[in-house]
Amino acid sequence: MTSTVLHIDTSARRHGSATRELTDQIVKQNAPARIIRRDLATPLPLITEEWVNANFTPADARSAEQLELLSLSDQLVAEIKDADTIVIGLPMYNFGAPASFKVWVDLIARAGLTFEYSTEGPKGLLTGKRVIVAAATGGVPLGSPTDHLSGFLRQIMGFIGLTDVEFVAAEGMATDPETALQAARDAVANLAA
Repeated sequence: MTSTVLHIDTSARRHGSATRELTDQIVKQNAPARIIRRDLATPLPLITEEWVNANFTPADARSAEQLELLSLSDQLVAEIKDADTIVIGLPMYNFGAPASFKVWVDLIARAGLTFEYSTEGPKGLLTGKRVIVAAATGGVPLGSPTDHLSGFLRQIMGFIGLTDVEFVAAEGMATDPETALQAARDAVANLAA
């Protein structure tokens, strides 16, 4: 059975992006696979009051307009559900994830679809998937006090049930890009199948 990979790029740079190079390498290593492609350099719409109201309206009571408002979100959730592996290219912008990634998160974190509330607290509904994150930083190491990217990513993935999260990182791209990128390429080559 062919596996399915959801390939998400978040870099605003369509050319010359370290994270795009790394996600391409990761996806090629996962071949043969069916690839679902999501490029967040093409902006997703921000959620609005109307979207929130539609989201909190019971599914069987939504109007045609509300269903239309939620259709892109439904598609994004379906992409995650269909994937066995999720590959995310995530450059660090100003100590955190690009805004495009936060918009994607807002559209996919939906009670009843990707998580649910219980008496024990929130429970993620999307389990049994692998997440591989190709990160690039200018000078902030992942896991450092000023890294607001990796902790956020782990938190939101865990919130929706995705706890198998691995990072490969090109750290220090601002000072020694070739060494940083080569270290990340080597880490990708050593990822377990």
